[in-house]
Amino acid sequence: MATPVSITSIASLSPLGDTAQQVWENYLQTSTKIQYTEIGGKRVPAAKLTDELTEKIVQLTESDLKYRNLDKSVLFAILASRVAAKEAGWKEGDVFGINIGSSRGATELFENHYREFLETGKAGVQASPSTTLGNISSWVAHDLKSTGPDISHSITCSTALHALLNGVAWIRGGMSDKFMVGGSEAPLTPFTIAQMRAMKIYSTQKEEYPCHALDMEKEMNTMVLGEGAAIACLEAGKKENALAYVEGIGYSTEILKHSVSISTDADCLQKSMLMAMEGIDKSEIDAVVMHAPGTIKGDLSELNAIKKLFDDKLPLITTNKWKIGHTFGASGLLSLELAVMMLNKQQFINVPFAKDVPFIQDKKLKKILVNAVGFGGNAVSILVSK
Repeated sequence: MATPVSITSIASLSPLGDTAQQVWENYLQTSTKIQYTEIGGKRVPAAKLTDELTEKIVQLTESDLKYRNLDKSVLFAILASRVAAKEAGWKEGDVFGINIGSSRGATELFENHYREFLETGKAGVQASPSTTLGNISSWVAHDLKSTGPDISHSITCSTALHALLNGVAWIRGGMSDKFMVGGSEAPLTPFTIAQMRAMKIYSTQKEEYPCHALDMEKEMNTMVLGEGAAIACLEAGKKENALAYVEGIGYSTEILKHSVSISTDADCLQKSMLMAMEGIDKSEIDAVVMHAPGTIKGDLSELNAIKKLFDDKLPLITTNKWKIGHTFGASGLLSLELAVMMLNKQQFINVPFAKDVPFIQDKKLKKILVNAVGFGGNAVSILVSK
């Protein structure tokens, strides 16, 4: 029998806030955190951190000379990890692993350093160390003064849930009793926005909800980017202070037709969900937090996958990207945070404009499935229970 894994804390930094109370109160509201803002000389929809959180980032950079050269993605992770460790009761010098990834990494710094290189023909002294992918976990370990393995990776939009997979594997393999996992992303930069617009998936909607994730009647792509980080602390065994338990994990990779393709019925997600539900009757799944990026094909293929698995008895279905945008590598853990909050609050958070999916809660929430899938057909599904 697999070793039970407890989630003893989850902390996040996003447009929803940086405390559990702020996050939940914002989820209870039907308004979105996406607003039109100027990025790279163009007005585009985006989900930015609040002014209060931006000030906290500034204070962090001024607290230590070494932090002044770090990208926002690293700073987000440091602040969120401090809260996660404190709430889990982990202290300085404790032995625990860290696996925090990012899809894009030090995007803003890289763009700034490359602009400087084009203008001067020289690279700044901090250009290389401050833009390496391993930056996040190593700086979090430095900040927390932890002892244990530090791992960073990038698996596009499923990065954070792949980190959770890795943490569970280390724990179940007996190589670690504790693992901190998550993702961080600061993608609100001119070049990143330009990339999404070039793919013709970025929203141009100027109505109440710029992102129409889970709207199956939309006629255009409505993906919107957001920024933030989410960190979870995992521990071996069933802990009394657990927020929830990781009951199942699943993963799959799809054969690609092109670099960003996904099959009509999201074969990779079907396989990952089935793996996560192994040994569990599908009728026990009370809700699914979809990846649902707000694109026509992405949303529809995932819903098709869910319908294939659950037939005519669909669980409750939701997503959070209509509210906080797509945070790339951090998105899966932010979705997991929503799932764990719904389990603990016993209240389902629906998408206000969704019509074609079940969204009215009529029973207690006990098991929730969380999906993430990224470019390259990398799908992850996590089943959490309370």
